[in-house]
Amino acid sequence: MKIISESDQTFQCDITAPCFAYLAENEVEFIKKSKTMVAFRKGENLTKQGAFASYVLFIIDGVVKQYIEGDITKSHNLRIFKTGEFVGLSAIYNENRFNYSASALTDTRVYLIEKEVMLHVLENNALFATKIMKNYCRQNNFLFTALQNIIYKQMNGRMADALLYLDEEKYKDESIFPLLSRKDIADFAGTSTESAVKILKSFERDEIIKLDEKEIFVLQKDKLLEISKRG
Repeated sequence: MKIISESDQTFQCDITAPCFAYLAENEVEFIKKSKTMVAFRKGENLTKQGAFASYVLFIIDGVVKQYIEGDITKSHNLRIFKTGEFVGLSAIYNENRFNYSASALTDTRVYLIEKEVMLHVLENNALFATKIMKNYCRQNNFLFTALQNIIYKQMNGRMADALLYLDEEKYKDESIFPLLSRKDIADFAGTSTESAVKILKSFERDEIIKLDEKEIFVLQKDKLLEISKRG
């Protein structure tokens, strides 16, 4: 992690996300004064589950995975965050700790925005608060669906869901699969790495997908949808 000062060439002053367009000029300045620009290298943690949360993070550019940590060897990947999204919104009104971990899949730049400042703006700008709440509700709906899939679906169905989701997630119009290890994909599907590799190879034999090192090409989306529905 590296704090980027205003003298650094990579420093970005303007807050350009669509949601910030709903702020008054004085509110934009209020947030600007409270933010710190930080660069995370690929693999570094942006948030740590259980750690004290005094800020929320806004992704300027980069790709981040959100995950829940279990014991030393187990974790479950929840979703992907990308440019223009907030990480740690739940800490604004919730307990003063992050309830999940997030790590950078690429070199990533973020704004750290003081939690109290975000709370003040949310309480005084209804339109901005509505946009943030809609975003937060979408995140929650996604998590409830992921939980339902983990509870009720077998491994093949969970893997189909993971592949369908990740195939839709692009970064700068490029596939996101090369950024992920087989363990990452297994953690999205809620299975072991060994089982994930076996299922991927069986999908390849059935010509549903094509494996090319870390890249995965979905050849028959309808077949994956069918496997997902069967569970």
